[in-house]
Amino acid sequence: MRLFFSISLLCLLLLSVIAWRIQPKTETNGKPSLVWVSDDNPARRDQITLFNQLHPQTSLRLDPGNGAMEKVIVQSLGGVGPDLFDCYDGFQLSAYVRSGVAWDVTDALKRLNLDITSVWKPLQNYVVYDGRAYGVGTNIATDAIWYNKDIFDAEGVPYPKGPWHWDDLVKLAQRMTKRGADGRVERYGFMCEWWNWLHFVYQEGGRVYTPDGTRCIVDSPETIKAVQFLHDLIYKYHVVPSPVEEAAMSTQGGWGSGVITRFGAGKAAMALGGRWWLCTLRDYKNLHMGAAESPYSRLRVFRAYGKATLINSRSPRREAALQFLAYQATQAYNDLINSQADGLGPVARFTYSDTFLHNPRFPQEDQNAVWREATLHSQADQISPFVNGQVASRLITKQLDLVKSNQKTPAEAMQTAAKQINEEIAKTLEQDPSLRQRYTSLVSQQKP
Repeated sequence: MRLFFSISLLCLLLLSVIAWRIQPKTETNGKPSLVWVSDDNPARRDQITLFNQLHPQTSLRLDPGNGAMEKVIVQSLGGVGPDLFDCYDGFQLSAYVRSGVAWDVTDALKRLNLDITSVWKPLQNYVVYDGRAYGVGTNIATDAIWYNKDIFDAEGVPYPKGPWHWDDLVKLAQRMTKRGADGRVERYGFMCEWWNWLHFVYQEGGRVYTPDGTRCIVDSPETIKAVQFLHDLIYKYHVVPSPVEEAAMSTQGGWGSGVITRFGAGKAAMALGGRWWLCTLRDYKNLHMGAAESPYSRLRVFRAYGKATLINSRSPRREAALQFLAYQATQAYNDLINSQADGLGPVARFTYSDTFLHNPRFPQEDQNAVWREATLHSQADQISPFVNGQVASRLITKQLDLVKSNQKTPAEAMQTAAKQINEEIAKTLEQDPSLRQRYTSLVSQQKP
């Protein structure tokens, strides 16, 4: 036993030394040095450069390798966390706040005359928790229909235009699907990413959780119907490639890296995707594309997704980091995001300009109003504070993969996913007394 404790103590000491050695420098050339944990999108470079130009008294740098939520929390609690870190959904916000590593900036934003209601409404779910603000927002995205103008022109088919319904798209996609003499599909009428399955669920009126978050309900008829439609696009309507057909595409070389590159290479007439696709599609010099509002089912609503940047409550440079949140609310930052096409900037009013609608650097892009209109009809993801959103997403993705490969029916898959996530909720409640108390209070208020 004594040997065990001695070894444990030695390990802790070694870890402390490692943490101390890897701790970011607090100053660069005499200036406070801020570390921002975010993804390694090339667009981040210009965003950081602009911030450093506008705030010459501060030096901001990117750390793309420590973005996992658990890693951010552990490092922050240990005193070696970043100054700023990204938050990708409402569950992460809940976890960061409850762990104490997200700094409450409600009063600070008021002091800076920053109104959180100026941010796109769905994005507020990423920064507001229990009525308190923890950020401003980094960007937001809502998907629409990309279409290849050259393909439509060659077929003599008018460009799609919203508002419209999925039945309309299916008919159009069948018309635009092209087969060779051997019957093999040479060009699909439509493509979409299954990770954005909630785009379809919300339109059916489906939910992931009950409104109070106490139970997962992805086994509802509405959600099952949405997943069934995704399955039908492949196996009933034959306008979207199956996993086997996708694998065959990858072996042909040059365009097997996902829906974005497949669409860019002309292997699909239409695709469901976000404005941020332009970060890649702009590299296809001979691609002439347009965008139309996504079709809808029962409800004309679209899924909004994005992220926010939060401040480490334990950072000794919190006030300097606050400058970055203020920067995200400026026209300069929003104009940069909008010009880069890294989704839309967090503040809605900066999209109401001629420069946004007609970017002089990309005069051929005539579809910018589509993204703004779609975001006005969007909603944020529903979360539960009683389960890790990443775990829930992993469980659902596994079941969706089985549906996509035609190994399970949508009903069977969604019933399994709901059962497994509700089991995870039970595990969370066993481990966290404070959450269990909140859960019990909410359940007691439910109508019998």
